[in-house]
Amino acid sequence: MAEESAKGTLFAQLARIGKALGNGTRLELLDLLTQGPRSVADLAGTARLGLTTASAHLQALKRAGLVTATRHGTTIEYALAGEDVAALWLRLREVADARLADVGSATRSYLGPDDTEEITREELLRRVADGRAVVLDVRPGPEFAAGHIPGAVSIPIDELADRLEEIPADQEIVAYCRGALCVFSHDAVRLLAGHGRRAVRLTEGFLEWRLAGQPVTAGAAR
Repeated sequence: MAEESAKGTLFAQLARIGKALGNGTRLELLDLLTQGPRSVADLAGTARLGLTTASAHLQALKRAGLVTATRHGTTIEYALAGEDVAALWLRLREVADARLADVGSATRSYLGPDDTEEITREELLRRVADGRAVVLDVRPGPEFAAGHIPGAVSIPIDELADRLEEIPADQEIVAYCRGALCVFSHDAVRLLAGHGRRAVRLTEGFLEWRLAGQPVTAGAAR
């Protein structure tokens, strides 16, 4: 009986991770944190949550050991507890996409029609090495500053239409954003194509790039 009780305790502890991840809002917050540390106010604003609601969800993730919290004066900043958490989130997405047909339909509904060309990170590296492409990061500025693909140009998606002249007109543009489930790169390619620019998007995004061990640079855009 003692052995069975110990086994039950073990599996109950493991279930704490599942319980923490069993909420769509928490998964969205976790996805945002894969881009770098964020304050509660920043996370709440980006996820369109009230401060109290965002804080409660972040505390649930913290209790499960998935995120850490650091106080800077009156500001509390959250971060992933480690790269293993980012890898767990990525794997969860892959399994859900492979096993749940509804995930595929929801993804298509969110990202829009399959009307943009995509390339792999290997192809991106080849084109950059050959001087054939400009890498465009369309995430918000703070996410770019926390880490980005070396040499990338930062133009957030909501500023792109007004800053097209900053991108060379005679080069192909490869846009990327947070990850495979980020709509920004799709919207960027559609906008660029609508202005006569040759543009493709990275199949994945910054999360997958980093977890693949590719080089990363930090620092704000100049």
